[in-house]
Amino acid sequence: MGDRIVEVASAGSRPADKEICLSFDGALVLPGLINSHDHLDFDLFPPFRSQTYASYKEWGTDIHERYKEAIATILQVPRTLRIRWGLYKNLLSGVTSVVHHGARLEIPGDLISVLQNAESLHSISGEKGWRRKLLHPFRRDRPLVIHTGEGTTPACSREIDALIGWNIFGRPLIGIHGIAMSKQQAASFRALVWCPDSNYFLYDKTADIPALLNQCDIVFGTDSTLTASWNIWEQLRLARKLKWVEDATLWDMVTAGPARLWGLDNHGTIGEGQMADLVVADRAAGPVLADKAAGPVGWDAVFGSDPEHILLVMHSGNIRLFDASLREQLSDYAYPLENFYPVVVGRRIKYVQGDLPGLLQEIQQHHPHASFPVTAL
Repeated sequence: MGDRIVEVASAGSRPADKEICLSFDGALVLPGLINSHDHLDFDLFPPFRSQTYASYKEWGTDIHERYKEAIATILQVPRTLRIRWGLYKNLLSGVTSVVHHGARLEIPGDLISVLQNAESLHSISGEKGWRRKLLHPFRRDRPLVIHTGEGTTPACSREIDALIGWNIFGRPLIGIHGIAMSKQQAASFRALVWCPDSNYFLYDKTADIPALLNQCDIVFGTDSTLTASWNIWEQLRLARKLKWVEDATLWDMVTAGPARLWGLDNHGTIGEGQMADLVVADRAAGPVLADKAAGPVGWDAVFGSDPEHILLVMHSGNIRLFDASLREQLSDYAYPLENFYPVVVGRRIKYVQGDLPGLLQEIQQHHPHASFPVTAL
């Protein structure tokens, strides 16, 4: 199979006999999701907090004192294993491209695409030499991605002002969180990555998206499991409940919008010549029943999705995950299944490319109490 969509045909049509033709009953076909903010090496952590915080500095100080032993235990797990789990965390939810924030990682592209073309800085307070890195003469055109305005104090807002004031070469800025960001400050940014689940968990507040929406691009990020749910669909439903943006706009924040921002040509939509990054989901399994016989419809069907409902994930034209209900169809086409391993997600069995059960077992050899949202068979 190639990596592009060659044709979008009407329901019921079939390709040539030599090609694989899978049948789905009442399913949704969606573009693969693009997660614009994650720390792949932090996705083994459980959520850590003891209170509502005023800033990321207050949170960081608290958890390193209160959860010191737990943090040390997880960091004993080899980073390569933690990163591999971070990739699976995204894949299981239908994410086919993720933007990693942090030091550059060497990651094979055998599961999903990991975007690391921009330069990551942690924050003004958490990054030594941030001015020098911001003003690097040979990186003026390279976007700089940084946590900024992460908190509710005046100091968090002043950090944004400092970043803008020192950006004398007009380097493209992509902010993360922006809880303290004003409409005027947002105009100095190319984009803001919105992480509402993480923001509410730590600060009980998130960025003022209605005010910022027309000042810079807004894209959606999950953050790591250290501060947010592993399930991007839960996070999207949280954002949807706010009713700050139209459903189509929210959907654009995890599809075509980040494709434009991160330079992912031919991603984020379904059409001829587009990259074959696709998610097929069982519409009838959604939690919002508009019609008991047919299941949810429209945007309720889309945002009602969950990892349990995903029937197929395709990345660059390759199947990376499929529901057990498709195993017989794939076997009939003699599709190579030897590198797919079963795991239980919710009440459904999924077959995932690569030895995910072996990975979970290896992680637990280093950290016996590590828990996962899936169960190996």
